[in-house]
Amino acid sequence: MTYVLVHGGGSTGRFWDRLVPLLPDRALTVDLPGRGSHPADLATITVDDEVASVVGDIRTADVADPIVLVAHSSGGLVVPGVVSALEGLVERIVLNAALVPPEGGCGLDGMQPRHAEGLAAAVETAKAEGTVITLPGAPADPEQFRNAYGADPLDDDDLAFAVDPVRCVPDTVHHYFQPVHWSLARGVPVTYVLNERDRPIPPELQEEMILRLPDPPDVVRLATGHLPAVTNPELLAKTVA
Repeated sequence: MTYVLVHGGGSTGRFWDRLVPLLPDRALTVDLPGRGSHPADLATITVDDEVASVVGDIRTADVADPIVLVAHSSGGLVVPGVVSALEGLVERIVLNAALVPPEGGCGLDGMQPRHAEGLAAAVETAKAEGTVITLPGAPADPEQFRNAYGADPLDDDDLAFAVDPVRCVPDTVHHYFQPVHWSLARGVPVTYVLNERDRPIPPELQEEMILRLPDPPDVVRLATGHLPAVTNPELLAKTVA
């Protein structure tokens, strides 16, 4: 078994550093385009680009055994395309507060409405001005992230881990506007790990996204914020494994 781990927004494959040693089999952490080891133009990255990158990393790593595909947050946008491209190699999917748009919808449909509306308006304004929007990386003042993820405030170690520039990086917003077809993953068992104290993706929104999956998933509820891979890796490892 190989665990292929797909990070979410503003991060890299190093997001999973605390989880990987706790998994019982081989793990492959990928960097999506424009992040980590895969430089690219953040202004133009699409979900298809990200799918191709993940599939390429898997093939370069010569993975031939069954895959458990694990995705956090916006990393969920690439999952259906990766499943389809690998033609039966993905045995199981684990989603942690991951974005699941309606069939043919986009990443905006996995956001809180006020965030989606604000991002769409900002992108339109930028277009009119001839500029583009990307998300910033590590903050000048890490304290603004201490309470950003829900649950208890991050302690000093967790905060330093989360904002370290090896894993807190500038990111694209373009992929949130690309269509996603979860029907491509029909028939592959899914475990949805719902963070009950999540602030960026509240539990009620996660519940809504669970209902969009093409097949009913197993649902595991964790009393965590948005980053259990950082704050509660042992707990998440038990679910992933």
